[in-house]
Amino acid sequence: MPKYDKHIFICTNQRAKEAPRKCCGETHGMEIVDAFKQKLKAKNLLIKVRAQRTGCLDVCNYGQTIVVYPEGIFYVGAELEDVDEIIEEHIINNRPIQRLILDKNKY
Repeated sequence: MPKYDKHIFICTNQRAKEAPRKCCGETHGMEIVDAFKQKLKAKNLLIKVRAQRTGCLDVCNYGQTIVVYPEGIFYVGAELEDVDEIIEEHIINNRPIQRLILDKNKY
């Protein structure tokens, strides 16, 4: 039995400045982690949800990456202002945010 109903992984990976690819953690990865944690705690949800940072999810070219399990949905290009929508729509109402989902045909 899973410990959490929803598990959110937010990329906070960082590379050396001279690295050829940029990283999620270089822009605002930890800000997004903190926002998820604060907002989820404030909602006092009936479901068990965990938000945590993670290393590289290997889709760096698409911008800030967030993965929600158990669905395994990759959100890319996420911004701080998307956190509320992801919580309300995906976490609470089980409606993934289509405009943020990684297009697997491009990957």
